[in-house]
Amino acid sequence: MSNIVLVEGFGSVVMEALQAFSLLLVLLFVFQFTFLRLSRTAFLKLLLGLGIAFAGLVLFLQGVKAGFLPAGDEMGKALGDMDASWAIIPIGFILGFTAIIAEPAVRILGSEVEDVSSGYIKSSVIVYTLSVGVAAFVALGMARMVYGIPLFYLLVPGYLLALLLLPFSRPDFTSIAFDAGGVATGPMTVTFILALTVGAASTVKGRDPVIDGFGLIALVALAPILFVLVLGLIYRWKE
Repeated sequence: MSNIVLVEGFGSVVMEALQAFSLLLVLLFVFQFTFLRLSRTAFLKLLLGLGIAFAGLVLFLQGVKAGFLPAGDEMGKALGDMDASWAIIPIGFILGFTAIIAEPAVRILGSEVEDVSSGYIKSSVIVYTLSVGVAAFVALGMARMVYGIPLFYLLVPGYLLALLLLPFSRPDFTSIAFDAGGVATGPMTVTFILALTVGAASTVKGRDPVIDGFGLIALVALAPILFVLVLGLIYRWKE
């Protein structure tokens, strides 16, 4: 890939990031001079952290445009062209697992849960529960795409099962479960897995990229809810 492709559209990415950070920066100054009253050193450290976050966001978004999305799309097309289209299902499981393991927000959630629970719920337990759950549902989403299963056949029973599990799971796992649904649909998962599925749906015979390529993120959001609620049941039975 040439350097021109890598930096193409970089200016628009910077402007998008500036729009996202500008309001935050204004609020930061308003709170500093009205409520926070941080020392000059602390406020400069805060601004430095904000600058690092801004640079990271710009580089990440540019990387998504130049690398993640095209790579996911091309991989999906290559998988969709295979004669054994069913092979996309186990490959989807592996890619779903690795994407969640690499998701920064998932590790932050696990760390927060371990800290708040004083080590009772280990961070690794949360991370691996989400990874296995999302991997299973990515594989399920790939099976839906390959065999043309309507999305509501999976979502409606899944959310009904979640509602049935709520009274039986530990109450402290209920909040974690629904937060985990949003955490799992982070930038790593959305940018790569979604592009992969849309690319595969565009080449599998009889599949529509709009109908069959999208909907996977809804399944990814459902997976952590179910698996963390089941984890709460396991903790309750152990007690």
